[in-house]
Amino acid sequence: MTTTPEGRFRIGVDIGGTFTDGTLVDSATGQVTTSKVLTTPADPASGFIAAVQKLLDLDDSVGPEAIEHVVHATTVATNAIIEGKTAKTAFVTTEGFRDMLEIARQIRPSLYDLQFEKPAPLVPRQLCFEVPERLDAKGEVVTPLDEAALAKVVDQIAESNVEAVAVCLLHSYRNPDHEQRIGKAIAEKLPGVIISLSSDVVPEFREYLRASTTVINSSVAPIVSTYLASIIEKLHAVGVTSELLVMQSSGGVYPAAAASENPVFMVESGPAAGAVAAASLGSALGHPNVISFDMGGTTAKASLIRNGQPNITKDYSVGGAAQSGTGAFGGASGYPIRTPVVDLVEIGAGGGSIAWVDSGGALRVGPHSSGADPGPVCYGLGGDEPTITDANLVLGRLDPAYFAGGEMSLDLDAARKAVRTHCADPLSLSIEEAAHGIVEIANTAMVNALRLVSVQRGHDPRDFMLVAFGGAGPAHAVRLAEQAGIPRVLIPLGPGTASALGLLVTDVRMEGSTTLIVRADEIDPSRIADKFARLETAGREAHKIATSASGEPVFERAIEMRYWGQSFELSVPASESGNIDAAWLSNLTESFHNAHEMAYGFRANDEPVELVNLRLTTVGKIARPKMHRLNNTSTDASTAIKGNRPVYFAESSDENGIAQTPVYDRSKLPAGAMFTGPAIIEEPDCTTVIHPGWTLRVDDFGNLGIEHNN
Repeated sequence: MTTTPEGRFRIGVDIGGTFTDGTLVDSATGQVTTSKVLTTPADPASGFIAAVQKLLDLDDSVGPEAIEHVVHATTVATNAIIEGKTAKTAFVTTEGFRDMLEIARQIRPSLYDLQFEKPAPLVPRQLCFEVPERLDAKGEVVTPLDEAALAKVVDQIAESNVEAVAVCLLHSYRNPDHEQRIGKAIAEKLPGVIISLSSDVVPEFREYLRASTTVINSSVAPIVSTYLASIIEKLHAVGVTSELLVMQSSGGVYPAAAASENPVFMVESGPAAGAVAAASLGSALGHPNVISFDMGGTTAKASLIRNGQPNITKDYSVGGAAQSGTGAFGGASGYPIRTPVVDLVEIGAGGGSIAWVDSGGALRVGPHSSGADPGPVCYGLGGDEPTITDANLVLGRLDPAYFAGGEMSLDLDAARKAVRTHCADPLSLSIEEAAHGIVEIANTAMVNALRLVSVQRGHDPRDFMLVAFGGAGPAHAVRLAEQAGIPRVLIPLGPGTASALGLLVTDVRMEGSTTLIVRADEIDPSRIADKFARLETAGREAHKIATSASGEPVFERAIEMRYWGQSFELSVPASESGNIDAAWLSNLTESFHNAHEMAYGFRANDEPVELVNLRLTTVGKIARPKMHRLNNTSTDASTAIKGNRPVYFAESSDENGIAQTPVYDRSKLPAGAMFTGPAIIEEPDCTTVIHPGWTLRVDDFGNLGIEHNN
């Protein structure tokens, strides 16, 4: 075996609800190798290491010592919250605020839903403890910390056999001294217990949001740390000893050690990777404005990228009907977190989403999914309810003998029987009509998601390109673009594992923040400079533990601002160059007016502006792998044709909707190849469907560019 130089390759592994995707990138050439295995819900680490081992087995020249680093995206934290399997956690707060988690907020996800029930607090009331102490809004001591009462509380916590403790005191974002003393007292008594202080996790005002974020951090930390330790152990067992990085909700990565300590920053780890991949690819190809669309086996996710950057929000709730968005702290049905999250819309429409007929006789799709176990009916693993994958198979869009590159054989007869029994017969439709109805209903839900991230945010979808990936995304992308009014579609190379590739095209990012709450016309700019300097010092220390980042860290500043008297803020990028002086502050204020006008349609130049939170992101740059250019001498697409098969298209001139459709092998399509739909393009990890009226062209890097003929 010929081995390659040490540290030349990178591995990314993304665990989804149905499949676990692995990507191996040669940093020198840009050559990409992919793997796809079924997710193992009972032990996700087993699926992770299976994907890594498969990558190493595919290329004998790549030894474990040649791996520079491994990046991982996981939903283990989210799953623990949704399934109610968080660690036993205690909560310590200021005397009189024991019921903070129970009271929560008065806002509701649906104003007129009389059956709405708030999710139960992650910490039950008997594990919530009060300590006599009090700070005012300036951080000055009103009531000193009662050491004797604290000792009794620590003894009570010790008797409760908890795995973690969350501490959140009033106004600790101004003065962390009391929290730090409480944390020290608990650590001395319970050295094996994980302790999270709100002044460390999210030092910002609004006590309930800060408490919720800190409690989530504590309650999932034992689970995440155990999981990541298992991953590292399994990697070492196969000889991979390089650094393990974890994708954050904001689209950056951070070391596994930091993820174990502050897992709340990786709650939405999985969905962020796809948006990062779309942003990186779009920018590299000269399209900085794109809409990312990632459709896997369980869910579909959409995110808008402007100027090469995904939109970031801090208004997010996890658990319940989790959702993100600007306004009243995003979704109100789950547990709010105040850490940066890629702003995306996620819906229960994936390849495994189940189709069913409701009591009113209407065909419905999702949100329930067959997942990886048992999976769609056509997998032959015990599923008996028709899914979107089964419908696409019935319509001829999938080849039963070439699913997952031929590693799986699909049962067409079983899929047809399931569609007929559960959908076609109850609705008096043909099997093909029912299957088409399943796909179109799912498409409608996904088009709504595309509009939520574009039209609802004030953007015209006609100004963007749709980047579609995921195992099921390319099969639906053209139809979605047509319905949403998006003129161009891009299908990247290896779309089924594009999220895993997204893990390898981002940087190490460390988040820091502090609260100001002061009017712009009353603050001394030197105070802002001092606050940023302190955040930069902390950022440099955090940057030292990231061995994969090269060179000096880069700092990205932002300030959350609002008009004086408003309740909610807008995040405004702040210039990193020049001195922070009166001119700098004037330019910042003008930027806020512009941002407010873009978001809400008006500006109030005469109203005082308030600076609420300072935010600093410490970025450790990781060199991007090169894009691999195709080496073709011909542009003739006919050499890639595998054959023809009947495929159902509603646009077909045939009265039965059937069109004899050429099927192309994507690996044989040369750069510059061009043809019009209908067409099917097959590759090991997904199938791309080109509808009539659309034209495809292969670019120099093997990406499929698809445009409407009009």
